[in-house]
Amino acid sequence: MDQGDETQSAADGTPPARRTRALRWARNGAIAILVAIAAIWLVLFVTKGRFLKRPFERIVSGLVERPVRVRGDFQLYFAPFDIKLLAEGLTVANPAWTTRDHLFAAQRIDTRIAPLPLIVGRWRLRWLDLTDASLDLEWNEAHTANSWTFGAQGGGEPFELPVIGRARLVSTALRYRDPRLALLADLDFSSITSRDARIGEAVRFTGDGRIRGTPFTLTGALLSPNETVARGRNRLELNAVAANNRIRMTGTLPSLAEIEGVPLQVAAEGRNVAELLDILGIVVPQTRAYRLTSTLVKRDARFRFGDLKGRFGDSDIAGAFTVDNGAERVHVEADLATRVLDIVDVAPFIGYNPDVVAERGVTAAARATGAGPARLLPDANLRAEGLRAFDADVRYRVARLQSDNVPITDAAVTVALDDGLLSLSPLNFTMARGTVRSDVRFDWRRRPARVTYDFRLGSTPMARLLAGWGVADAGTSGTVSGRLRLEGDGDTLHDSLATSRGRIAFVIPQGTLTTRNVQLSELDLGTFVQKMFEERLKEPVNINCGLVAFTVRRGVAAADPILIDTRKNVITGRGGFSFVTERVDLAFRADAKKFSLFSGQSPVGIGGTFSDPALAAVSPDLLARAGAGLGLAVLAAPPAALLAFVDIGDAQSAACGPVLAGATASEQRTSEGKRREDVGADEDAEREDRPRKKFLGIF
Repeated sequence: MDQGDETQSAADGTPPARRTRALRWARNGAIAILVAIAAIWLVLFVTKGRFLKRPFERIVSGLVERPVRVRGDFQLYFAPFDIKLLAEGLTVANPAWTTRDHLFAAQRIDTRIAPLPLIVGRWRLRWLDLTDASLDLEWNEAHTANSWTFGAQGGGEPFELPVIGRARLVSTALRYRDPRLALLADLDFSSITSRDARIGEAVRFTGDGRIRGTPFTLTGALLSPNETVARGRNRLELNAVAANNRIRMTGTLPSLAEIEGVPLQVAAEGRNVAELLDILGIVVPQTRAYRLTSTLVKRDARFRFGDLKGRFGDSDIAGAFTVDNGAERVHVEADLATRVLDIVDVAPFIGYNPDVVAERGVTAAARATGAGPARLLPDANLRAEGLRAFDADVRYRVARLQSDNVPITDAAVTVALDDGLLSLSPLNFTMARGTVRSDVRFDWRRRPARVTYDFRLGSTPMARLLAGWGVADAGTSGTVSGRLRLEGDGDTLHDSLATSRGRIAFVIPQGTLTTRNVQLSELDLGTFVQKMFEERLKEPVNINCGLVAFTVRRGVAAADPILIDTRKNVITGRGGFSFVTERVDLAFRADAKKFSLFSGQSPVGIGGTFSDPALAAVSPDLLARAGAGLGLAVLAAPPAALLAFVDIGDAQSAACGPVLAGATASEQRTSEGKRREDVGADEDAEREDRPRKKFLGIF
């Protein structure tokens, strides 16, 4: 050793001999490692690593905590630097709770694995050749575990797709099952070939399945597969057909099977929204053809459809709703609004088919539900069983109802459904500048259902309310208010009203009323003739107070009372109508307060049915009096014929207090405080089991 080496050894404190031995050992160790690697490489290359088949199955099975088997040829070796893996008949078992044995199965898998990324726990496949592969993805019944999350109970880390450089996939299938949604889907992917980490324009697939018992077919594509294989984001396009509904879904997924929290654009169209929502277990009335768009976001068991826009029939719809499958029953929460609601599209909510209403009218629609001839109320069952399958909290607003005769605006309803108890409370709307506040309740927990109707009409101008029936705006200052409260039992609108009991009352305070044509509101033909002769047809009728009220028992409404006090007359009415048979049998007459020369004083009747009412302005009583006048003219002189039409004017004015309070007939009084004898509930009108009689000699 020269002086320099000795000086260096002395400086670092290492004896020269020991340093030399350390270098020799390091060199020999490196050579040994290289020789061992070469030997292993050579052994694996010569044997193709087939002897590692059982260790491979054992090690991988331990890692994923489920059996992994290779039933055919197996190769695992370096070729030359990448790891080659070939396995025929490779299967990865599913957890015991699934309906299929294998999560993954392939007739043949041949791949090259980059070794260096494995050191940091990442998989990079330089190329992959997969033949006749199938992947089965399932959730358990409680939705707490899935088959693709490895672990003893499916609660470990989910499987992630590796990065793939080149690939060729032939006859690949995927099956997805979700018991919570009652969903089963089978997809078949077209053959895929990729080079340099690029697959091409799209990976397309077709499939079919069932959701809540409804079969469906679908087609779709992964529109950015090159980003998917590079662990990027994937653009999905899906088209499905189910129960006459066409659904299109597009969006960008973070991975192949991940939709949690991802906004997806959904467009749907079909002939009936009820058929679409029935797929999700939600029962709604039938609609006409619809077209909707929305943004769907899934979070756990909640599916939120936001930015909803579209049309059903001739009406628009907007808002958002959420479907929650996490509880025992599906729960729906919605906030919806309509600018213009066509009255035909309201028909399904009371049991009519809207298409039949639009094409042939309400009577034909009622007949289509099973109602008898000339019936108007539908006999359609409102699907009580379905209403016990889900719960709901819905808020719905309508700016305007499109109708020729019903001026309704600013409608709003809150719908609550809890285990078959359906409440529409409050159900409010503006009708002819008057406010209707109502509550409707259907108790489907009992059969037949118990139904309660409670409608309260605030002070409403008659000119607007009755504009479609000939009432003129100019010269009409009268208003009307009222309440309808009925309770009945039935699973259809007709049955619930046909068994109803309660009261209907409309109050008319002081005001005037003018009609555009015939003044039947006065109901005094003599006054009408007199005004016609004097050319004062447009003179308003001066109303002091009025009450039109009915007591309802067993679906039959009897006048209790009908009493209108005007400046010249006291108008009373008898009779009633029936929700059971839908027949109307009402008679009105006016008694003059003052002497009237041309006063027929004969009743005016309203008869027929709800669907075809009839007005008898000239009654048999009037004809008989005209005949008496003719006889007197023959026996005496023509002026004597007028005596048959003379009214001495003895009508007693009504006390307006009980009238405006909506009191029953027994509580009505004259202006002098005496009990009225000319009004009263007709007992025969209240009983369907009694023989029908003609009120006041008409109908």
